[in-house]
Amino acid sequence: MAARTAPNDSTNIFANIGRAFSSLDDKLEKRQKTHLKNVYGSLAVGLGSAAVGASVHLFTNILRANFLLSLGSIALMFMLMSTPAVPENQKKRFGYFLGFCFISGVSTGPLLEHAMMINPTIILTAFLTTAFVFTCFSLSALYAPSTKYLYLGGTLASASMALLFMAIFTRYYTVMMWMGLGISCAFILYDTQLIVEKNRMGDEDYIWHSVELFIDFIQVFRYLVVLLSQKEEKRENNRRRNERSAY
Repeated sequence: MAARTAPNDSTNIFANIGRAFSSLDDKLEKRQKTHLKNVYGSLAVGLGSAAVGASVHLFTNILRANFLLSLGSIALMFMLMSTPAVPENQKKRFGYFLGFCFISGVSTGPLLEHAMMINPTIILTAFLTTAFVFTCFSLSALYAPSTKYLYLGGTLASASMALLFMAIFTRYYTVMMWMGLGISCAFILYDTQLIVEKNRMGDEDYIWHSVELFIDFIQVFRYLVVLLSQKEEKRENNRRRNERSAY
């Protein structure tokens, strides 16, 4: 019986998520719904570009993560910001966006490489968990009865600064990773509501809004990869310790 109900449970989960998004018709204006479709569609393409970039690092010698590549990522973001968001620049700006996502994927390559050496399933687990967390927090922001998450802006800025100082001065690495994960999840709430409010005030720049959500998604994914890798390493070390003590 359990084997029969498992597929139904998983189908119900996806059906519930689909109904949650479709019921936004009653909450958002048509212009906002169209804008969000463009944002999330661009985000999906950007994540695909990042996946290609990560694969290039992992499985080929064409391009490897390095400092100059990081500078290229910053340059592409600057070019995207400085190019006016007008219809005639849309293809150019979208190209900058895809380039930024691609380089971000390449830059994530070393982290994924380390995770694959520990346990290849970490990457898939981290991605699926990130997708689930991102969806839940996005829906929470969209269904919130007010714009209360916009007030997180100052708190998140202070928390990010505190996290930076912790990275420099503290040795509590695991605590810092959990804090970073929590802050990144909170940014999903904040950025999602901010995008809706900006669009309500006339901001139609869905490409830049996709960048904001892409950064949130990638940050959550990276933190999860690190935490899952630490957990797997600890489990493996305990197993080896128990094997040695048994002899």
